[in-house]
Amino acid sequence: MNQVGVDIGGTFTDVLLYDPAQHQFRIGKVLTTPEDPALGVLDGLRQVMPGPESAASLSRIVHGTTLVTNALIERKGALTALLTTQGFRDAVEIGREHRYDLYDIFIERPTSLAPRWLRREVPERLRADGTILIPLDVSETRRIVRDLRGLGVEAIAVSFLHAYRNDRHERRAAAIIADEAPEIIVSLSSDIHPHLGEYERTSTTLANVYVRRLVQAYLEQLEAQLAALGFTGSLFAMLSSGGICSVETAQRYPIRLVESGPAAGALAAAEFGRHLGESHLLAFDMGGTTAKAALIKDGRPLRSQQFEVCRVYRFKRGSGLPISVPAIELIEIGAGGGSIARVDAMGLLKVGPDSAGAAPGPACYGRGGTLPTVTDADLVLGYLDADFFLGGAMPLDRSAAERALQAHLARPLGLDLQRAAWGVHQVVNENMAGAARMHAIEHGEDPRAYTLFAFGGAGPGHAYRVADILGISRIIVPFGAGVASTIGFLAAPLAFDFVRSDYAPLDEVDWSRVRCHLTEMEAEGRALVTRAGVDAEQVAVRRTVEMRYTGQGHEVTVDVPPGEPSSAMCDALVQNFEAAYRTLYGRTAPGVPIEILTWRLDVSGPRPGLPLAAFSAQPPSPPASQRGEGKSEQAIKGERPMYLPEYQAYRSVPVYDRYALRPGHIFAGPAIIEERESTVIVGPRGNVEVDQYRNLMITLTS
Repeated sequence: MNQVGVDIGGTFTDVLLYDPAQHQFRIGKVLTTPEDPALGVLDGLRQVMPGPESAASLSRIVHGTTLVTNALIERKGALTALLTTQGFRDAVEIGREHRYDLYDIFIERPTSLAPRWLRREVPERLRADGTILIPLDVSETRRIVRDLRGLGVEAIAVSFLHAYRNDRHERRAAAIIADEAPEIIVSLSSDIHPHLGEYERTSTTLANVYVRRLVQAYLEQLEAQLAALGFTGSLFAMLSSGGICSVETAQRYPIRLVESGPAAGALAAAEFGRHLGESHLLAFDMGGTTAKAALIKDGRPLRSQQFEVCRVYRFKRGSGLPISVPAIELIEIGAGGGSIARVDAMGLLKVGPDSAGAAPGPACYGRGGTLPTVTDADLVLGYLDADFFLGGAMPLDRSAAERALQAHLARPLGLDLQRAAWGVHQVVNENMAGAARMHAIEHGEDPRAYTLFAFGGAGPGHAYRVADILGISRIIVPFGAGVASTIGFLAAPLAFDFVRSDYAPLDEVDWSRVRCHLTEMEAEGRALVTRAGVDAEQVAVRRTVEMRYTGQGHEVTVDVPPGEPSSAMCDALVQNFEAAYRTLYGRTAPGVPIEILTWRLDVSGPRPGLPLAAFSAQPPSPPASQRGEGKSEQAIKGERPMYLPEYQAYRSVPVYDRYALRPGHIFAGPAIIEERESTVIVGPRGNVEVDQYRNLMITLTS
C-alpha cells in the first residue's frame, strides 16, 4: 500500500508519495492555503496521485503542520483560564524571576496565555511528597467554574502545586468542570507534564489546552475531507520528538506537535546521512517562511526536553514561554524566501522575521504582494528563472520584483537595484549563518567540522554563501532537495514518551514506587502504539533517568540499566551518570551525593525502511550502463546572467538540468543547477561532483 508524507509550511505544502510495489516516489509542491490548510493538502495529494480512485490505495498519511506554532505566536487559540493552588495565581507570570537581559530597563516579558483576570486560585494544597495538607474545596471550585463559564471561557488548564506526585485534586477538579461546564476543554498538568518544576509544568499545560480545540477541529476536518476523497487508511501526525502518533493522541496532546515540521526535516537529514555514510551533518532547511538548522551528530539529531515559543527576542533564552515536551534540538529563524526586507528607523537594511507567506506572497508571485522579499531579490540577481519556478507551473513576475525592491529599498538606501538585491540576499545569509553558528556553539561543536546538508525550496540557493560564512568546506544537496523534508515523515517510527518526576537522593529511592511508575508508563505507551497499528512484538522500550549532584540546578539524562529497577542497579546508574557528566563537563565530583529527579520512558515501533536510492532515481534514472558516460556539459540547458559579488557584476554562467546530470559528472562553479522544486547556486570556489545516488557533492576550495 502507498504511503504519503505531507509537510505544511508557511508558504508551500510539500507532498511525497511512496509506492513500495513499484519502488517509486512521486513529488508534489503547492501553495499553502492559510485559511484552510487541509485544502492545500488535498491539492498536493491530487498532484501526486495518478487518478481520483488512487486515494483508496493509500495505507497511511503522515503530516506535520505549523498550526500549533502559528496559533501560539499569533494568539489565535481559545479563551483560556487557569485553576491553580491558592496563593500561586501569579507564579506563571513571575516565572523563574530571571531577567534575560540585565541591562534592558524596558525589558519585555512574554505574555501569559491565561490573563490574570482568568487565573483563579482554588483552596487546596499538597505537600512535596504528594500527601494532602489542605483538601480540595469542592464548593468553591464549582463556584469558580460557573463564574468562568459565564465569562465565555473555552478552555481551562488545571495546575496544582505538587500535582506531579499526586493527581487526586486535579482529577477531582476536572470532574467538577465536566459536571458544571461540559463544553469547556480541560488539560491537567498531571497528565500533560507530570514533572518537577511548577512554572514549566503550568506553562506547558496552558499551551496544550490553548490550542487543543483548534487542533481537534483541524484534524477532524482533514479526516473528513480525506474520507470524501476516498482515503480509508490511517492518518498520523509528526511529533516534535521525531516520532509519529495517531490523530487521537495528537488531539489529546497537541502541544507535542509544536515543532513537527522542523523535526521531520532533521529526521530526513539523518536518514540521508545514514544512506550516504555521513554521521556529522549540519542540516540546513530553508523554505518560504523560515530557516532551520539542526546538528546531526553520530547519525542522530540532538534532542532536548524543553524549548521556548513566542520569544520576545529570538536569540535570548528566557524571553519566551517554556514548553516542556521532548523535541529535536534545532534553531529556527524567520528567514525564508518570503521574508520581507525593509529599511528600519536607523536606515539599516533588515530582513524578516515577518513573511509574505503564500498570500499575498512575494511581489514576483503576482498575487497582490507589493513588499520586497528574499525571493524577489534572488530573482533580480539571476538566481531564479522566472519561467522555471516550480518547473514552470508558477511563472514569476520579474518586473514586479524590481519595482518592489526599487521603491522600498534601493531608493531609500540610495543604492542601485543590483546592490539592493544583493544586500537582501547577503543579510539573510548572515542571519542564517549566525543562527547556525550559535546553535553549534551552544552544544560545544565547531560548525567547520560538519558537512552542510542543504534542502528546502530556498536552501540550495543560499547554501553556498552560508557555508562560506561558516567556514564549512563541504555541502551536500540531495536529489529532490525542495521536498526532501517529507522523507522524515515516512522514515519516522510510531513513538511516544512519558515522564514521572519522583525526587529522592539515590540512597533513599523508593524502588517499589519506581517500578510502579515505569510499569504504568510502559503499559500506557504500549497501548498507544499498538492501537496505532504496531505489532506488540515489535514495540521497543527505552528507559532513562534524570540525575544530578546534590545542590545543582541542572540534571543529566542517563540510560537505565536493563532489568527490574532495584537498589542493585545503583552502581550502574552512578557509572552511567559519571560517564555522561564527564562527557559534558570534563570532570566529576567524587564523594558528592547524587539525586534522582525524573524517570522517562520512550515507547516506539520499528523504524520504516525507506529505499532512498529509489528516491534519488526520480524522475527518470539513467540506466546503469549510462552512468558516468558523457560529459557534464551535455546537461547544460543554457546560460543566464547571475550576480557574483566576487566581481561585483553579473556574469553569464551555465545552467545545468538537474535531471540530465549523471553519477560521476564533475564540473566547477560558478553555475546554476535547476530542478522543479529548488535551484542550486554554486559560486566560483565551488567544485561539484554527482555521486552514485545523484546527490550533489559541493566542495569549496580555499
